Amino acid sequence: MKKIIVFILFILSCYETYNVFINTTHFSGEKASFEYNNRTMTISALADTLYAKKIIRDKYSFVLLANALHVQDKAKSGKYLVKRATSLLTVIRMLRNNQQATVKFILNKVRTKGELAKLVSTTFSMDSIECATFFNSNDSLAPFETDTTQLLTLFIPNTYEFYWSTPLPKLMQKMRNYRDEFWAENNRMSKAKKNGMTPDEVYTLASIVEEECNYDSDKTLIASVYQNRLKLGMPLQACPTIKFAMQDFTITRIYEKYLTNPSPYNTYNRKGLPPGPICTPSPITIDLVLNAPTTKYLYFVAKADFSGYHHFSSTYEEHNKFAKEYQLKLDEYQAKKKKNNP
Repeated sequence: MKKIIVFILFILSCYETYNVFINTTHFSGEKASFEYNNRTMTISALADTLYAKKIIRDKYSFVLLANALHVQDKAKSGKYLVKRATSLLTVIRMLRNNQQATVKFILNKVRTKGELAKLVSTTFSMDSIECATFFNSNDSLAPFETDTTQLLTLFIPNTYEFYWSTPLPKLMQKMRNYRDEFWAENNRMSKAKKNGMTPDEVYTLASIVEEECNYDSDKTLIASVYQNRLKLGMPLQACPTIKFAMQDFTITRIYEKYLTNPSPYNTYNRKGLPPGPICTPSPITIDLVLNAPTTKYLYFVAKADFSGYHHFSSTYEEHNKFAKEYQLKLDEYQAKKKKNNP
């Protein structure tokens, strides 16, 4: 009987040694992650989370060792990444030493502060309401030298790495730093000045160009058209600003009734640039605006073949001819679509 007890104790000792010093994980993938909040989670609750995710095999051993090493006092809130075949001791050291996993903040095109708040809240340990409140407060944005209309200019689309627990003010400061670095590169500041524009104005114009077209060869000419209109004091008459004014991005055709919208983003009845950007334009589009060629073009309209490319004109007469061709084809297309989908 004594030999059996000794053997059992030996097996348990081997198991614990393996668990603590060699491998405690038993999830199927290569990696697993967990989130820890030191304000709301006890060590026991954390053990439950780790056990449920198959990061640890034994909750009792984790709690015992974590308490012995004062994890509750040392660990910080964050997101942690565990590789397969990680030991229990390594998991605890990871918490004690705050070896957090980074998250990728993938910023593409967003159009509104609400969309931005949703993106931030789904990437970081922040509540969407908290983000939206922050983004809609000029007092909150003042330390970053921006306001609610210019907020998007701080965000240059790219993929960034942060800690999951990064607080919103720190995120904003980082984005401002990245923005400043972007404008300091490739003579962008001097190019903006040469065009008689501030970086924020270039960004706003680029946001309109971004919404106008998908093709870079046309984007740079569209930028030229708008710059010519600005210099001559003509209204931009940019259709994407009407969609933004209406806050309806599903609109496919701009009707006369939309043009009376009193929004300051309505560039049909207000001259100059709108108060701020209508989306986050790509760095490529910003550069296309900065490097737009000198032309005499004042008008453009989509080609009637629906290729996504445009006709560019320096006279209204020529433009009107192309515009009528496009409107005719568009009417035919919509009539056919209505007939096939009554």
